Amino acid sequence: MADMKGQVALVTGGSRGIGRAICERLVGRGVKVAAGYSRNSDAAKELQDKHPDAGITIHQGNIGDVEDCTRVIDEVLEQHGRLDVLVNNAGITVDKTVRKMTADDWDRVIQVNLNGAFYLSSTALPHMLEQGNGRIINISSVIGEKGSVGQANYSSAKAGLLGLTMSMALETAKKGITVNAVAPGYIETDMFSDVPDKIQEQIVDTIPTGRLGKPDEVARVVEFLADPESSYITGSVFDVNGGLFMSS
Repeated sequence: MADMKGQVALVTGGSRGIGRAICERLVGRGVKVAAGYSRNSDAAKELQDKHPDAGITIHQGNIGDVEDCTRVIDEVLEQHGRLDVLVNNAGITVDKTVRKMTADDWDRVIQVNLNGAFYLSSTALPHMLEQGNGRIINISSVIGEKGSVGQANYSSAKAGLLGLTMSMALETAKKGITVNAVAPGYIETDMFSDVPDKIQEQIVDTIPTGRLGKPDEVARVVEFLADPESSYITGSVFDVNGGLFMSS
């Protein structure tokens, strides 16, 4: 593994779940982490306090708001002087069947889960291009690959991230920047814990490995893609789903 000390990574949704695990992994590699969060300032502060010598900065913002995204990127550049890795991880769910889903239910999820990744990426790209290197890693989902009842908005946003990943990868491949996606399956997070126990059991029964994934199992793939030695990997989707969906 290459030396990553001195690099700077912005991880959205970095205070909990998969995002928190990603931050922990990157801190362990000597990366200066900028952890984005929406509302849970206590969790963000706890992450910062846990690693007092790591230089973690925390940044509150709504990634569904283009002005907030611009402000956060500017904050990171002002406080760290550079941006090497962008992990578009933050997301929300508003689950309903299409028949019951309102336009607002649809728009809220698309705005945060898809548009936010575009806002942050398009703002970060000029700085990465000026540096001549960078890593953009989009956290999609198995739901974006196979769909899910009651999650048309979430599935569409996560599928859209895959298209965004491949298009940006083509646009930046000759400029020292890689763009990849990680598509987790069902992972032990606060979001999944909100699912009723009976439904959780039914879901686990469909997973070939017979268990949920752990946030760190996703984070280690992100760490691999963020590594400078992963410069020949771009436009790819890495499935971390226990065999739930096997793409060709």
